Amino acid sequence: MTQENTARHWIDGEWVGSARTSDSINPATGEVIGTYADADAEEGQRAIDAACRAFKEGDWRLDPMVRATALSHLADAYATRMDEVIDTLCLENGKLRREAGFESHFILRALRFAAGLAVQPHGRVTDTQPGRQAMSIRQPVGVAGIVVPWNSPAYLCIRALAPALAAGCTTVVKMPGQAARTAALMSEILDSVPELPKGVVNVVVETGSDIARLLVDSPQVPVISFTGSTATGRLIAQAAAARFKRVGLELGGKTPHLVFADADLEAALTTAVASCTVFAGQFCMTGSRVLVQREIADEFTAALAQRLESVRPGPAADPESQIGPLIDKASVARVDAAVEAAIAAGAKPIVRGGPSDLPDLAGGAFYHPTLLAVTDSSLSIVQEETFGPVQTVQVFDTEEEAVALANDTEYGLSACVWSRDADRPVRVARQLDAGLVSINSWANLTIEFEEGGFKSSGLGRLGGLASVEDFLEYKQITQDYVPQPH
Repeated sequence: MTQENTARHWIDGEWVGSARTSDSINPATGEVIGTYADADAEEGQRAIDAACRAFKEGDWRLDPMVRATALSHLADAYATRMDEVIDTLCLENGKLRREAGFESHFILRALRFAAGLAVQPHGRVTDTQPGRQAMSIRQPVGVAGIVVPWNSPAYLCIRALAPALAAGCTTVVKMPGQAARTAALMSEILDSVPELPKGVVNVVVETGSDIARLLVDSPQVPVISFTGSTATGRLIAQAAAARFKRVGLELGGKTPHLVFADADLEAALTTAVASCTVFAGQFCMTGSRVLVQREIADEFTAALAQRLESVRPGPAADPESQIGPLIDKASVARVDAAVEAAIAAGAKPIVRGGPSDLPDLAGGAFYHPTLLAVTDSSLSIVQEETFGPVQTVQVFDTEEEAVALANDTEYGLSACVWSRDADRPVRVARQLDAGLVSINSWANLTIEFEEGGFKSSGLGRLGGLASVEDFLEYKQITQDYVPQPH
């Protein structure tokens, strides 16, 4: 970042402060790394008004080539500052450097894909009878409110912003306080793209949820794209329903690994550990459930426990670190309380991790991985998103039982199937209630294909050709004409 140490909002092409400021904290040390302008309703409404003007008065919604060029140049601008993006995620978000790099590399791909979507024809025309033609056109709905979570703020913002811009919408992006410096850096990058008119993207940061509520309630904002918890997603959907407002919801998950006896156990073990520890388990696709076939259950569980016990927590600055911190110490307490409740309810601790007591990490929000054996799928630790490095392990006998266990939650975001059989992985994948099924891998995301959840894991899709659907409206135009010259 090249701004002063107080990160500000970016509204209508200008840097804007707030009457209130809050501290940015490094979750690996607990140290204050700066301050940020903490928005109130005044800044939120100012951003909405700017987006409305940009939509109504400019050519952004009318010129797909301008949008494609802007998105392409935005990708170029990100590419030149990618090291800064990674550094900021490490400092503010607590990610290890390889994790921040993993998140950031999706940004360029999403922007370049969206540049192509901007010029993709969406309408059609046909003669309906002699002397009459009908057209179906797609036009942008207007201002899109984009509500971004703190856990992967750099990419999850672009994942929704890019298709909204490709469709011709203008936007208000609400970023969380834990990602204020990421938001400010993103705004600097946006500001460097001359093809992006002022007011097309407006970025505001707040600690709470007042701006998000303002976006949902505002009649000036016809569509909301939200990524976050299922509980908050329900509240947004309920509020939006009163205005028949479009919502795209990317919500929580309880990703199961279905490990069959014929699996490559080394590959499954390595990936299961990574799926628990990447982003310290603060990922909607964290592999929080391990379902293992009885023939290999003892061997696999023992090996998984040994590996999880050896995971080394530490900050991004230490290249030997294998798991970073949770976002704050309140999250440490929350995750540990969920584990304690699970043990009290009958879960057996195989690896009882918990808050780190290492002296060098005392200031940070570190949590050692935990593995619990479970026989009762109704336990909260199985049914609810923990959002930390906690895995449960359950044993199954048959393929049918594995599918039933995997589907036995309200979530349906992702799943993993481990088997070297030629037919079983696809057969099982087709029965799983999950928007993404990774075969012999985990969270194998591809931006060119649609991503989203079944059941309580969301509505709509981001990624792929369908990513613009939430941001476009159909309009039918019919025209009578004289079919023969006079």
